[in-house]
Amino acid sequence: MSCNHDCKSCSSKCGKQDLMFENSEPNKIKKIIAVVSGKGGVGKSTVTSMLAIEMAKKGYKVGILDADITGPSIPKAFGITADVAGDDKMMYPPTSKLGIKIMSINLLIDDPRKPVLWRGPVLGNILKQFYQNVLWEDLDYLFLDMPPGTGDVQLTVFQSYPVDGVVIVSTPQDLVSMIVGKAVNMCKQMDIPIYGLVENMSYIECPGCGEKLYPFGLSKLEEIANEYELEPLCALPIDPTFNELVDMGAVENYDTSIISNAVEKLL
Repeated sequence: MSCNHDCKSCSSKCGKQDLMFENSEPNKIKKIIAVVSGKGGVGKSTVTSMLAIEMAKKGYKVGILDADITGPSIPKAFGITADVAGDDKMMYPPTSKLGIKIMSINLLIDDPRKPVLWRGPVLGNILKQFYQNVLWEDLDYLFLDMPPGTGDVQLTVFQSYPVDGVVIVSTPQDLVSMIVGKAVNMCKQMDIPIYGLVENMSYIECPGCGEKLYPFGLSKLEEIANEYELEPLCALPIDPTFNELVDMGAVENYDTSIISNAVEKLL
């Protein structure tokens, strides 16, 4: 429980030292934060993007590693289509308008519509390269946009990356308790700290009168956070403007102050 994830200075015989990836010398990443959920479609990429954008607006050096290898979406949201440059040792991640460094498998394949049909060992090797062989340089925060569930990618990341903590994403539906429970129990088994819970698609605001409507039922943020002893970070709305900006590749134009409370918990 007292593990600080610095295996180089650790005398413990827990065996994790053999699994940890060593980063390249130019890279100095202060904090790695994973955004996770027990199922797909809840908005992990939305939350990852908002957290990174808000951090960048506050002046921090930020990167996003799109760890959802089989379903990457981060480059599209940020409007990044350039090929990844590099040499025989390192890949140079493209940079967004706000200076966010981004790495994704979609930036390495010739057609982003092609499916990635890889088994676990290959996925693990890609994740190792994205950590070791990408020139992240000095970063205050590296956000990991994780795939859904509790499979090979999650195991590789939590065993081999020095993850400082996770943000769990949920939605206000009856299924949410089980979804959050899977993510919480995964983190506990892997000894990964949890920063708190973000509820996405919590409500929609009427454009005429400003009244909040709850298409998926009333918010369960406080209820679920209490059930699993989590910090309730924030509830995000369904916002057509956000979706339009993502489709345009201009997500950085969105007002991310709505997630500022969650950002403060990560500092």
